[in-house]
This record gives sequence, structure tokens and C-alpha cells, in this order.
Amino acid sequence: MATFIGRIAFLHALLIFSFSLSGYGFLRGVESLGINYGQVGNNLPPPERVLELLQSFKLTKARIYDTNPQILTAFSNSGIELIVTVENQILGELRDPQQALQWVSTRIKPYFPATRITGIAVGNEVFTGGDMTIMANLLPAMVSIHGALVRLGLDPYIQVSTPSSLAVLSESYPPSAGCFTSELAGIMPQYLQFLANTKAPFWINAYPYFAYNDDPNGISLNYALLNPNSGMIDPYTKLHYDNMLYAQVDAVIFAAARMGFGGLEVRVSETGWPSKGDTNEVGATIENAAIYNRNLLRRQLAKEGTPLRPNNRLEVYLFALFNEDLKPGPTSERNYGLFQPDETMVYNVGLSALSSTSVDLFIDLFSDFFSYHFSNLLSHPGNTIAPPIYYRY
Repeated sequence: MATFIGRIAFLHALLIFSFSLSGYGFLRGVESLGINYGQVGNNLPPPERVLELLQSFKLTKARIYDTNPQILTAFSNSGIELIVTVENQILGELRDPQQALQWVSTRIKPYFPATRITGIAVGNEVFTGGDMTIMANLLPAMVSIHGALVRLGLDPYIQVSTPSSLAVLSESYPPSAGCFTSELAGIMPQYLQFLANTKAPFWINAYPYFAYNDDPNGISLNYALLNPNSGMIDPYTKLHYDNMLYAQVDAVIFAAARMGFGGLEVRVSETGWPSKGDTNEVGATIENAAIYNRNLLRRQLAKEGTPLRPNNRLEVYLFALFNEDLKPGPTSERNYGLFQPDETMVYNVGLSALSSTSVDLFIDLFSDFFSYHFSNLLSHPGNTIAPPIYYRY
């Protein structure tokens, strides 16, 4: 009875704060949170069912790894913002402006604006893929695709960028030491200039899991999982970091600043944690995956920015929507999904709390959210968030 009364009292408090909660995104979905919708599986639901799944959890942004016409058609008039991808292997063709114009005219224009395409990812992790030919084709293809968007009047609505892995950095610790590898010294300034000219973001695939797996004895699991912890203070900026993801993002910002582009926006195009792995994949457990993604959702609900840019909400795309059984590589690669192909949850990350019909989960996530931030406050009672700092070198 006491538990029941306590939950009723807590629900009453939720109702009192309902207006402020809507500001945190509970009632509208999380505006800065997207999901990566991969299709490397032979048992995935059709796009129409995927759309219903996204809508049921109030997810309003998604990224796909091609321009699948079935998906583009299914997502028509749904309001979901969609990033599409140019596959690495066709970048050589699209460096030709005429080929790029034909590609945009047939792959993008027929679906827009009914399908709300907001970005084109030109390739994926090209800078660190090891194929010098594809890398040489990347920037010309981006320029040609953007030129085609301009010609068709679509450039105000659709951004052009390319997702990069964190391996583009030679240094990332502390964040203020962030710098790009010497191998990219020729192309990176041109790429950053393109982003600045077109007002497009730098997309980074950031996975604290990889760093922890490589050095589980040297890296705190709580720091990697976004759990409350003492964190670290950057010795040069004196900024406090309580999680690795934000440190990785700020390292990219510093690396861009070193090349004179400190004003670029950085967005996380992929991040996640595998729920299963091989015996040598340390930390790849369902418990850790649930903790990481649940903590990330809490921070998204709080509209957090990084310590370097606390007033700029960080846009993040979770990897991934489904476990994909045909992905090559270690076991972890097939186990990043929040959902099984039959649409059941791999684990409860708290997305159900975004549904107005899920009162219990709503209460649980609200309780966890405030417990989390209260524990952080107790850990750092004198900690204040510094204003944004932009360094140019």
C-alpha cells in the first residue's frame, strides 16, 4: 500500500511539472535524438512496419545507409527527418557533376519534400577506410552533389557531409589536445572549408565502447557508460568531463579549431554499445548496452551540450535500430540493435517512456533521470558549467 501511495504521489508531482517536462522532450519525443536504421539482415521487418515502430516511440530522426526507394516511399508524409547515404563504391562516379545531378534528380528529388530528407551522408568512414582511391573521390563527389542540390533548389533543406570514425584523430586525450592525423593533413582543411562554406556539420562516429574494449584496465567503465563518476579535468581548459563521449566530441572540435575551423558544429552520427560479443570483446553485455543507451537518453532529455559547448544541444544518432544478422566481423557487430528483427526490445532503454500510454516506464525514467543528476550533483557539489570556449590555433 505504501508503495502504491508513493507512486501515486510521484505521479501527482509529474502532472504538476507536465509543462516543464514537455520542454525536456518527454511528451514530444527527443528532438536531438536519431536512430541508425541499417538493413544488413535477411529477417528485418518491411519499411512500413519500421515507420510504425519509430512513430510508436516518438523517434523523429533516422539515418539509412543507402537511398532505398521502399524506405523513402514508406516514410513519405511521416514527418520523420531522414539522412540518406551515398555508398562508398559509387563516389568515383559522382565526382562528375553531371552524374551527381542525375543521382540527385533520381534518388532525392522525386521523394522530397514529402519524405523529409535533411542530409546526405557521402560515404561512411572514408578517411580511415584505407582505400586511397575512394578517399580521393570523396571531396569532389561532395562538391558535385552539393552543386546538384543548388541547381535543383534543394540546398537550403539538405546538408551534405560525411561520417568519420574517431580514428581521424591522432590525439584525443585530453580533449584540448585533439588533432587530426598527419595522413589527413592534405585533405582535411579542404573538407573543413567545404563544411564551413555550406554550413554543414562535422559528423563523427564515436564509440566509447571501442576505447574501453581496447584498454579495460586503464579506462573507467562508469566513465565510458556515462554513469556518475569523478571524471577528469582537462589540464589546459580546466573543463570537467564526466563521460568519454563528450570528451571525444570536444576532441574533434579542438582538432578542427587547430586548422582554423573552431566554429563548426559537430554531431554524433553513430554511437552505441553492443549487447553481446565474443569472449575477447570486453564489456559487450546486455547490461552495459542498456546502461549506456539509457544514460544517453537521459542526457538527450536534458538537452545537454558538451563541456566545451554546454549551451549547444548535442545531436546524436544511436546505433542501431535492429540487430542485423548478416553484418560481417565479430559478434558485437550483429548485436548493437535496440530491437530484434521481430520488433521486440533487446533490452529496455527507456524509449517506451516517450509513449504517452506507458505510465509506469514514464515514471521509472523520470525517477532515474532525477536520481542520476542528483547523484552527479552530490559527487561535484562545487562544479559549475563553464561558458562555451572556442580555441583557434
